[in-house]
Amino acid sequence: MRLEYFQLIDRISDLDLRNKTVRVEAQIPQESTIFEGHFPGHPLMPGVLLIETMAQTSGWLIIGNVKFERMPFLAAVKEAKFRTFVTPGTKLDVTAQIIHDGSGYAITKAAIKVDGKAICDAELTLRVMPFPDASFRTQMEETGRRIGFPMEALADG
Repeated sequence: MRLEYFQLIDRISDLDLRNKTVRVEAQIPQESTIFEGHFPGHPLMPGVLLIETMAQTSGWLIIGNVKFERMPFLAAVKEAKFRTFVTPGTKLDVTAQIIHDGSGYAITKAAIKVDGKAICDAELTLRVMPFPDASFRTQMEETGRRIGFPMEALADG
């Protein structure tokens, strides 16, 4: 997890385009300037960054589903539930499944677990649009390769 770059996904561990599901790993860093203010002496991962982690997970699933032809952008968060706090150094297991895709939007159900225990979940709506330009797409492909996006799944999906 590279908080300072807003890259919250470390590795895609499973992408199943047939069933429209993804699983990723994300390791919260032990130290970050974010924890200096959230909260001094009692560092916690901000809930909004947990939402963003689920949104990025959903985004990689959608990018695979549209074969890198369009880019998802978070549009709405519904029914988000937080069950406990998350501290620095925690390894997150994040999943998402597409439950609707059409009319320029995709809706996912996403969840985060730690050691099998539910931490948070939400229904996310993402606007799916053409990439703003070719260099943006190239940058996303490079990021995908860095985090283990299985490009071969695009041919199978």
